[in-house]
Formats: sequence, structure tokens, C-alpha cells
Amino acid sequence: MAERRDNVGVEDIVGITCPPGLELRMDVEGLTLAGEGMELRGDFTRLLPRLRADRVRSELLVKAARIRGAESPRVIDATAGLGEDSLLLAAAGFCVELYERDAVIAALLRDALRRAANDPQLTGIVECMTLHEEDSVSALRNLSEAPDVVLLDPMFPARTKSAQVKKKFQLLHHLESPCEDEAELLDAALAARPRKVVIKRARWSSSGRPRGRISRGRSRRTRLRERPSATTSSPSDTKGVPGVAP
Repeated sequence: MAERRDNVGVEDIVGITCPPGLELRMDVEGLTLAGEGMELRGDFTRLLPRLRADRVRSELLVKAARIRGAESPRVIDATAGLGEDSLLLAAAGFCVELYERDAVIAALLRDALRRAANDPQLTGIVECMTLHEEDSVSALRNLSEAPDVVLLDPMFPARTKSAQVKKKFQLLHHLESPCEDEAELLDAALAARPRKVVIKRARWSSSGRPRGRISRGRSRRTRLRERPSATTSSPSDTKGVPGVAP
């Protein structure tokens, strides 16, 4: 059920169906997903401290995605979610195309982008972000031009102790199941022939150790696959490897 609270951005919720127990609400603060006593809204303003030029370049994700000598590398964020990773990359000078297939999550992201476009502190950043509301696997296989970087951040099953799961993941798990087709997603990313594929994982993920470089943060580890400049790699080179290709 999609609930209208006023006429602000009403086009974001018309025709969108939420799972039982969840609803979309629109008010002056923006579009909100509500259910089970929790609320979720895309909010880029809370990331402002991390977007400062002296801080954003120190982000593990930005370091992993950096392309030497490229002024505005093109990134495909194949699992955009609420767009926070893409925002960090855009603030660091990347041009980011975001792909999100779930209609509810895409509506939340679209609303967050619209509000950010009216914020003087964010407008210049979100101008470098373009949202595509479609399945990234198909899109990656049909790109007319290879991107510099493909970013993958698949959703993984929650920890055993649900109290340790962030609220946003508790709600998002009602919309999208934990990643079950990671191999297909990785193959599609490699088929796009990027210079790098960057994959984020929860540190507690039980997936096998990847071959490739790893940068570790408090709760995430970032895996990097780079394509050698003098050779090419086939998607089949890494089929079945739940992480970065060799």
C-alpha cells in the first residue's frame, strides 16, 4: 500500500505496491518506508561530514575505485540501494550511474536525489549521479561503452542476532532477498569490460576468501579486481568464485 500525505513528490509512490506490513508515506520531509515500528528514508545530509574533500578521498571505497590518471572516471553502481556509496564516489569526482531494480527502493532513492538537488551543499555532487530503475545484470551486458569501474554491494543474509542488524537492512530485506545470484552479477560486471570491479562485503560474511586485494573497515571489506592493461579476462575466469576475480 502506498499512502499519500500531501502533494510533494506524489509521482514517486503512485502505482508502487509494497509488501504486506510496509507502506510508503510522503510528507514535507520526503518519502518514507514504514513498517514494524521502523521508518526508513533516504537522507544524504547525514553523510555531509564524510563528503568533505579532506575526508572523502580517504574512504576505503574511494581508494579502491580510484583510476590513476582519470579525471572523472565513470562508475556503474550495479546495486545502488539508497545511493550512499554512489554519493561518496560522486563527491570524490566520479561520474556515477546507479542501477536499482526494486521499485520501492528506487522511489526512496529518487526522492533522496531530488531533495539533495535542492540542497546547496549537495547539488553539485548529485549532478554527477544518474539513476536507472532497471535490472543491472541485463544493463551491464548491453552497455555500448565500457565503464571504468563497476561497483557491487550485494545484500547478504542478516547475522544470527537480529539486534545487530541495522534498521534499514531489516526493512530492505522485506523488499529484496539476500543475494542468491552473485555469480551471475559478477559475470555481468566482468562482461562490461571495466578496468576495475569493486565488491563490498560484510566482514562477517562466510563466503570464501577472494583472490585479489582487500581493504578492511570496521564492518566492511572491499575487494578489488583490476583488468590487466595488456591482457583481457573472460567472465568465465571467475565463475563460481564468490568475490573478486583473480
